[in-house]
Amino acid sequence: MVTGLEILLLVLVLAAVLGASTLIQTVRPFIVNAVVGLVVLFLAQAVFGLNVAVTPIALVIVAIGGFPGSLLVLLLSLFGVAFVP
Repeated sequence: MVTGLEILLLVLVLAAVLGASTLIQTVRPFIVNAVVGLVVLFLAQAVFGLNVAVTPIALVIVAIGGFPGSLLVLLLSLFGVAFVP
């Protein structure tokens, strides 16, 4: 026999799963954007030999901005404006 407590727990678990799914779908583009930006920054340093000071501010710009953010950090470092080692 199914009790009211079991039904309540089932509803709460279902709500938690749906909430987690919505959160993951919302955050996924930011994660992909951050990974692409960090890969571009790493390749610029490893392959092309560009020296960029990797600071927390630079990482935040790259993580939020993705590819354009990494290009901004690389250009600022290249012209000696910021993120110069």
